[in-house]
Amino acid sequence: MTGKLLIFSAPSGAGKTTIVKYLCEHIPDIQFSVSATTREKRPNETEGKDYYFLSKEEFLHRVAKKQFVEFEEVYNGTYYGTLRSEIDRIWETGKQVIFDLDVQGGLRLKKKFGESALAIFVKPPSIEVLVDRLTSRATESSQKISERILKAGQELQFEKDFDKVLLNDNLEWACETAKSWVLEFLSKP
Repeated sequence: MTGKLLIFSAPSGAGKTTIVKYLCEHIPDIQFSVSATTREKRPNETEGKDYYFLSKEEFLHRVAKKQFVEFEEVYNGTYYGTLRSEIDRIWETGKQVIFDLDVQGGLRLKKKFGESALAIFVKPPSIEVLVDRLTSRATESSQKISERILKAGQELQFEKDFDKVLLNDNLEWACETAKSWVLEFLSKP
């Protein structure tokens, strides 16, 4: 069985997770694809809901067995990826798949699935706003925040490669705009 994919990518702290959660609550025909990662679980996260937390060895074993449709070493020694079984699981329920991915992972999925995928780049208003958002979440060390900001500068250069760019300078507007784009895409045969 095949269906459609909704890809939301952005630098860390741009608001993609908040927008994707909003869409999952307001569009019954979509379901969130849980990514796999080797990073440490944060206190507020749940296994199988936020991520599948794997050891680096288990992750690389699954890579070797070609169980991922895409994967990336997003930060030094920290991998993220999408399991093929996760997409199939969602399509088998008759729903469409929505992703919250890093920029490179989003572009890989778009390339692989072509017209069956809508790729949206969530753009922060500025790097300064991104720094404020990452700092205020208080979930990572200053070193990790610095890594994320450095990577954000690189990721912003790829917005042109996405189907749509969503400026998140007003969360309510961004959520409603994303919802209208998604519903329009899902209504196409």
